Amino acid sequence: MKAVILAGGKGTRLAPYTLVFPKPLMPIADMPILEILLRQMKRAGIDEVVLTVGYLSDLLKSYFGNGSRFGIKLNYSYEQTPLGTAGPLSLINGLDEPFFVANGDILTTLDFSQMFAWHKEKGAAATIATHQRNVRIDFGVIQKDGDHHITGYSEKPSLDYLVSMGIYIFEPKVLSYIPHAQYMDFPDLVLKLIDTGNSVISYPFSGYWQDLGRLDDYNQATSDFTTMRSQFLPEES
Repeated sequence: MKAVILAGGKGTRLAPYTLVFPKPLMPIADMPILEILLRQMKRAGIDEVVLTVGYLSDLLKSYFGNGSRFGIKLNYSYEQTPLGTAGPLSLINGLDEPFFVANGDILTTLDFSQMFAWHKEKGAAATIATHQRNVRIDFGVIQKDGDHHITGYSEKPSLDYLVSMGIYIFEPKVLSYIPHAQYMDFPDLVLKLIDTGNSVISYPFSGYWQDLGRLDDYNQATSDFTTMRSQFLPEES
């Protein structure tokens, strides 16, 4: 199996660390977050990975090399200008079978092989790993009508959302919907697929998932990895 990992962003929400360090190289305990992801992919049978890189790409290439020490064939695709999350896929050759796409800054216990089996069973053009999140609003929320009459008032409500985990599986035909070397994000691609009659499905996952976008998320992920390491990397046990 093949995978593409998006590793070209500047990670501005983790500044100042990411001013001199690409976010996928941020350490979670004793290894970069991207190394954990590569080891998990290898365990699931993914043997070829392309890193889409741009910002501080030399540091990523210096650490990961050709992927041989992880048992994976690792290649690099360089963005001259930012192309969003979906746009970089248009620069990659050889995606001629169903392939994974993942953000390079996520910590999860998701089993990639189980997600792939789900994708094949459903026969979809695209599968998105999803996670239920609860967000608490720390204010009283007001509803009003057009004449500014108050019509509702909720004290610190909690809202449930189904969110993308930043892990996808695409059939090769999806690439035909991505304009070459032009900026495009995944929401735009997904909506285009739906509008053109393609099947896009959710892969619901209730296990551990943490995006490392913010400093408090990063600190939480580091703590969780330390205490739950065998769940993320069972092959070490």
